[in-house]
Amino acid sequence: MAKATMTTALVGGALALGLSAAAPADDDLATGKMLVDTCAGCHGTNGNSVGTASPTIAAMDPLVFVDMMIAFADDETYSTIMGRIARGYTEEEYELMGEYLHGIAYQPAQQDFDQSLVDKGAKLHDRYCEKCHVEGGKPVPEEEDYYILAGQWTPYLKYAMTDFAEERRELPKKMARKLDSMLEAEGEESLAALYAFYAAYTDFESSDDEDEDE
Repeated sequence: MAKATMTTALVGGALALGLSAAAPADDDLATGKMLVDTCAGCHGTNGNSVGTASPTIAAMDPLVFVDMMIAFADDETYSTIMGRIARGYTEEEYELMGEYLHGIAYQPAQQDFDQSLVDKGAKLHDRYCEKCHVEGGKPVPEEEDYYILAGQWTPYLKYAMTDFAEERRELPKKMARKLDSMLEAEGEESLAALYAFYAAYTDFESSDDEDEDE
């Protein structure tokens, strides 16, 4: 089984809201695109979400995707519907989906944010988040085991943090130390600043030059 990661826990907060359908019945005909097309109801065409509660999964690291799906299927990660949906796919299909999504152009969410908080959020990211979410949390093709924060929907990020705070999901130790340190030093408003920074950070290239309609 693939090893669960810190980023698996974060992205799970909203992926629990769901891939929309099961895999095609004929496994011989299933391709990465066909499998990913079943996710569009919640995660948008080719994984670029247009619903604020569901994250964009285009361009994400394929290892993180596979780890996360295995954790859902094995009930190792809290979910509402993702557990039973993930059990409808094989691990080989997870890999096909993850590889296909990794090659899709990431489209940052266009959303409102508090401009006055962005500079503070950038400093907080550099101090508390940058070691795991490099380059402001944007897609970085040469990095492995990462999750995209820049340009993600703010409601999704808030739902994920609420799951941690209410102990519906286990907070990874490294993330817990950083989060506790930030909240102690900066207060709860530091989260709002981070959300604003990620919402504002949309001016970057995709992790891959492949056409998203491939």
